Amino acid sequence: MQTDQLLKGIGAAPGLAIGRAVWWRKERPEFTVHTVEDPEREVTRLKQAIEQAQEQISRLRETAAKRMGESEAAVFDAHLAFLSDPAYTGEMERRIRDEAKNAEAICAAVTQEMSDMLAALPDEYMQARADDIRDVGDRLLLILTGRQPFDPSLLEPGSVVVAEELTPSDTAQFPQGIAGMITARGSKTAHAAIMARTLGIPAVLGLGQAIDQIQDGDTLILDGTTGDVTRNPAPQAEQAAREEMRRQRERREQALAAAKEDARTADGKRVQVFANIGSLNDIELALQSGAEGVGLFRTEFLYLENDHWPTEEEQYEAYRRVLEAFNPNPVIIRTLDIGGDKDLPYADLPKEENPFLGHRAIRFCFSHPEIFKTQLRALLRASVHGTLWIMFPMIENVSEIRQAKELLAECRAELAKEGVQVAEEIPVGIMIEVPAAAVTADLLAPEVDFMSIGTNDLTQYTLAADRGNEQVAHLYDAAHPAVLRLVRQTCLAGKKAGIPVGMCGELAGDANMTEILVGLGLDELSMSAGAIPEVKERIRSVQTGAAEAKSERALAQSDPDAVRRIAQE
Repeated sequence: MQTDQLLKGIGAAPGLAIGRAVWWRKERPEFTVHTVEDPEREVTRLKQAIEQAQEQISRLRETAAKRMGESEAAVFDAHLAFLSDPAYTGEMERRIRDEAKNAEAICAAVTQEMSDMLAALPDEYMQARADDIRDVGDRLLLILTGRQPFDPSLLEPGSVVVAEELTPSDTAQFPQGIAGMITARGSKTAHAAIMARTLGIPAVLGLGQAIDQIQDGDTLILDGTTGDVTRNPAPQAEQAAREEMRRQRERREQALAAAKEDARTADGKRVQVFANIGSLNDIELALQSGAEGVGLFRTEFLYLENDHWPTEEEQYEAYRRVLEAFNPNPVIIRTLDIGGDKDLPYADLPKEENPFLGHRAIRFCFSHPEIFKTQLRALLRASVHGTLWIMFPMIENVSEIRQAKELLAECRAELAKEGVQVAEEIPVGIMIEVPAAAVTADLLAPEVDFMSIGTNDLTQYTLAADRGNEQVAHLYDAAHPAVLRLVRQTCLAGKKAGIPVGMCGELAGDANMTEILVGLGLDELSMSAGAIPEVKERIRSVQTGAAEAKSERALAQSDPDAVRRIAQE
């Protein structure tokens, strides 16, 4: 038996775990594609399957709410919405009638198309929703073909679940005592990964073909922070891992106890710790975790969960709710960041070969001012309900900032004429996620009130490594010195201009990197709610002088592995 074999994936839920590998092998139901003589009979079969799926998902939601809370259970609200979405199940009914094919074939085809559409979106959070639509589609196929799903109650305590992919439905049904999870596919923002973090289950995703080397019964050590998986470790390595698990448990307990206290370094520097949220359902967990505000409120859910362009009133209500929930703390709301191929079922948008480098975010908004101004008006109206900061995504140059601010001023003037009250002062900022913006941050900073570094996009653009491509996943690492140098350059530009600089990418929630990030000069860190307590605890242990020295050493390294070794010293 080979010992101490190291496999590398993506750390998606922090923590160490030791356990026996149990493969969760899910085979998609087999079916034939054939024409039918009676399409209405197939439509009836589909409707019955939808009703059965709705019952199953409602039960799952109830279980998830009891175990994880309303915030995580809300993923199943989206699943239920898919089942009544005219663009999804309605499209299935239409095609069955038009093409006279069996329900299984049409269900599989429509699910694949919607999954591909979501996966092509430029926002990582929205890409992960492709997992949700596949989850719903697989459930429908199981019902239509009369197959039974894998029974998760068969998993024994101490198991490390190994699978090609795990859906929210799978993860929600894990019995108590699961040690960890490993998948070939997936990202940090997949709902299964989010649930794993909520449940405290260490997870490594995106192992790719290397996962085939894991056999049932193998002893595994997985590190959900680094993405390392050790297969059949030597006894001394296993003992060392168990000792580290004990220390991590003690640190988590200490961090949770102080989660709602301010974060100040040991020598008194104040670092604000905010939450990233992707929908209104994330508010409660963010507040419970000690978030001092919202560093990134993704507004895309308003557009993707609709069958029409969301109205000004619909948007106003959503923005009002999040502002009131965090009042008087700041809520940074990012304007629409969407684009790419067939990204909205109700929008007639052209196909793009590379949506990440295409007509997205602020570029899309400038070419559709009526859509952009509807959002800006809703934001301005909601501003009286809390402390609103507005942030424009994918900014590249000064002219884009000025154009966006001019449109915002137009909307403010329109509302004033209409007698609508708007907050007097609303800070306006930009995302630094295009390398050109980081390189010229000294030119951009005087134009805005704040800057926030989106390390997810900045990393993939800087390293030319698609963050969703498993073949280059080993190249995608936000701790790369090239990325950190751009972060440092942006912080220096912000300091010179007298404006705060934050970070709202995944790197901000990596507690092992906290000291280096503070040393680089960041004023605010925004992350998934579950990461907030530990990051706050790390900040409190930092001496800014030592952090600055450590960050200088990190900037001088040649690769991200060397940076992470320095970070863990």
